Amino acid sequence: MHQRDIKPRILIFSQRNASKRLPFRCAHFEFEDVIAQIDSVELLAPPFDVSTRRHALAKQLAYHIPIALNPGIRKANLSADYDLFLAICGDPTDLLKINSFGNWRDRCRKAVCLIDELWVKQMDPYRNYLRMLENFDHVFLYYSNSVEPLSQRIGSKCTYMPPGVDTIRLCPYPNPPKRVVDVYSIGRRSSTTHQTLLTMASQGEIFYVYDSTSADQVLDPVEHRELFANIVKRSRYFIVNPGLIDRPDVRGDQIEIGNRYFEGAASGTIMVGERPNNSEFDKLFDWPDSLADLPYNSSTIDTEELRSTNVRQSLLRHDWVYRWDIILNKAGLQPLPAAGERKDRLRGLAELADAAHKSYR
Repeated sequence: MHQRDIKPRILIFSQRNASKRLPFRCAHFEFEDVIAQIDSVELLAPPFDVSTRRHALAKQLAYHIPIALNPGIRKANLSADYDLFLAICGDPTDLLKINSFGNWRDRCRKAVCLIDELWVKQMDPYRNYLRMLENFDHVFLYYSNSVEPLSQRIGSKCTYMPPGVDTIRLCPYPNPPKRVVDVYSIGRRSSTTHQTLLTMASQGEIFYVYDSTSADQVLDPVEHRELFANIVKRSRYFIVNPGLIDRPDVRGDQIEIGNRYFEGAASGTIMVGERPNNSEFDKLFDWPDSLADLPYNSSTIDTEELRSTNVRQSLLRHDWVYRWDIILNKAGLQPLPAAGERKDRLRGLAELADAAHKSYR
């Protein structure tokens, strides 16, 4: 029996139908989609308008007083029971919507929350939002240095879980495309490095692909991830840097590992950028030459050839299925057979990567 034919045991609260689909949330939706492929899931994605005055007022009040008003989301009256509730938050302000959503806590045996961005420096301003985490049995954080400070506030139910990626979508095998893009840069960038690459491009030395607009939403999250994957696995070099590298006013001295490292490794591109000064990086990317070091704001672009084990390591370690294992383990649940089938497929692709080692010259 396929997992889709089983009574759903997982309830996911998704923000994919909000009026603004911010680009960084597309990775969250990708994770939700992979979970739905490998487990028995009911996904609730209520429409929500973040531009309303009601939303702005509720959000602003929560910063100043411990009152959680409904920001304008329609409440759900759930009639079924579930083993696990999952909510993925971009930052703690998303908890306001989840808190107002309905009777999910009464209907779910366990509840976990995954928070993408939470800097230690922000915890005090977010203190009223963080109180809403009391409704959850466990909280997963993408930022390793935030785990202990948050645990001191809400108790010892916090765990570091690194970002993941749909490695099947990003994998260049079994039919590796030509790497026609010399350098690909997306998101935050150093103006110094960018100007150096622009000069190289203007002189006909490289084909450089970069953001030329400032996007605050995507038209379709799946199409956005597909386009990104298709470009990065056709790129020779991919610029990567720690999260909010250019915003010490927000992050303080905290250094965290952003999604770009996982996406770049999975695509088989050569990652060029700053090595995060974070002990978790050396555990997650512990194979030789996973990254070509390029300090942030550097004008020297050194493109030495690196060994191409990134794809294989990503397939075996950094796919979303392994992150789902971490969550299920904390919830006391076993993975369904479809998760094992996905791992078999990942191992098969990893064998292809082993057999097809190439230099990306």
